[in-house]
Amino acid sequence: MPFTLHGLAVSQGIAIGHVHLVSHALLEVSHYQVAPRRLADEVARLAAAVDMVRADLGELKTTADQQPGHAEVGALVDLHLMFLDDPMLIDAARQLIEARRCNAEWALVQQMELLVEQFDQIEDAYLRERKADVVQLVERLVKVLLGHPGRLPKKRKSDLATIVVAHDLSPADTIGFRDHAIAGFVTDVGGPTSHTAIVARSQGIPAVVALHNVRHLVHDNELIIIDGTRGVVIIDPDDRIVEEYTLRQTELALVQSKLQRLKDTRATTLDGEEVKLLANIELPKDALAAKAVGADGVGLFRTEFLFLSRDALPDEDEQFEAYRRVLKKMGDAPVTIRTLDVGADKALDSIGKRSTEANPALGMRAIRYSLSEPKVFLTQLRALLRASHYGKLKILLPMLAHAHEMDQSLALIAQAKVQLIERKQKFDPRVEVGGMIEVPAAALSLGMFIRRLQFLSIGTNDLIQYALAIDRTDEAVAHLYDPLHPAVLKLIGGTIQTGLRYGVPVSVCGEMAGDVAYTRLLLGMGLRQFSMQATQMLSVKQEILRADLVDLAPKVQRILKMDEQERVHEAVERLRS
Repeated sequence: MPFTLHGLAVSQGIAIGHVHLVSHALLEVSHYQVAPRRLADEVARLAAAVDMVRADLGELKTTADQQPGHAEVGALVDLHLMFLDDPMLIDAARQLIEARRCNAEWALVQQMELLVEQFDQIEDAYLRERKADVVQLVERLVKVLLGHPGRLPKKRKSDLATIVVAHDLSPADTIGFRDHAIAGFVTDVGGPTSHTAIVARSQGIPAVVALHNVRHLVHDNELIIIDGTRGVVIIDPDDRIVEEYTLRQTELALVQSKLQRLKDTRATTLDGEEVKLLANIELPKDALAAKAVGADGVGLFRTEFLFLSRDALPDEDEQFEAYRRVLKKMGDAPVTIRTLDVGADKALDSIGKRSTEANPALGMRAIRYSLSEPKVFLTQLRALLRASHYGKLKILLPMLAHAHEMDQSLALIAQAKVQLIERKQKFDPRVEVGGMIEVPAAALSLGMFIRRLQFLSIGTNDLIQYALAIDRTDEAVAHLYDPLHPAVLKLIGGTIQTGLRYGVPVSVCGEMAGDVAYTRLLLGMGLRQFSMQATQMLSVKQEILRADLVDLAPKVQRILKMDEQERVHEAVERLRS
């Protein structure tokens, strides 16, 4: 019988498909006694499951090694293979089968729970978090033992696709999904700026998050429907409901088809104001998607995805090649590359240091980290400068808050230039340097930025988080994350207006830029450069083409003077009517 769950809609669209559980629900296994004469068979069953998982991991490792930018997958696989060889897991489970005469899956889960308890006692935060890898590995083994290994199906032409259902999805979880028939994402936790949400939007995949207990309410291969616009998930729909949502899918596909006609149309308002639409990318190959929708350039290349989950840092030549590939693909269009932004939810494994900070979001991250590791920073800066010889590159510094951070960064850029001159390596000496405005201190002290930098980029995801004192990855407070809070709008509007006043270009590269609900608001504030996921660009362009700035500007100025959130929401909604 169909039933409906309600969560947060974070990526629009309709998805109809079968459930693929990537969660721990299957770890609630049955416990039964095995007859003494069958103990050898039970041990053999465990060994066969280990062999199958080892083969699957080896295949995944080979695939990852052959694909540029997938080093983090290889590192994750290596970690799982290491746990697979750990006697504290498999050997101990085998001994438990023989001693307790129990079934293999129950023995594995018992040993896993023991290991998880031991991980919880570790003081080092990074090592403590590795318990999740043990759980994921045991889940793989249990799925094999239960007769459904859980491999993601290959793309199919006629059959219904797969909907991934999980407690949460990490960057490593989502890397390989592009090669499979993934129709949508559903998770227990998350918010509008969680990794699952951002990945879903970047791939144009419907997603609903913050459903709390969805993984306990569905089964592998069960038919479900995601409405990524309304935040609704329908479990076990009947034929009538499937027919209704299939019709909606067709209507949405028609809308998307019409949007494709705008690819080569300049983003110009009704009163003739031209707007630049730039793309956010994470890997060099993402530049192709940016070109496919007619992006005016790359407004944010997140370089940290070249560094994450690997045993060794990418050297200067590897980084140079990655940056050069993007610049070559984009031709004469500008490419803004952000320097390493690690820390908080993006741990860097290869340095050998592990965070023990109580609140990493307020600790050693982004530019603070880079300045604390000048050799790492200089290596990246040299790679960036070398790549500048092949296109219009701009360097973006993340999470700036102090004048000395800018001064030190600019001094290191100058040092990198001297080193390249000594090597006789070519670079563009006129490379522009800009700064991210993503902490309130930066938005409230723009003078020191204007005097030192050539452009600014507003990172709304972190700016909202820090302005409202909300951890955007914490589901308990996700409902308080509000881009339309009056204080947030004053910080964004003030930054844009200051840039206009002093002739310093300002863009918005956070998730607000790609949400059509805020397009007219940002236009009315004076924003003329939007940077977003490629999948969002044509919808935003359509909104710009329908906007009249002469009418919008005075309305937005009145909104910026409001101090009640409810009134702000109502006024922003009226901008689109």
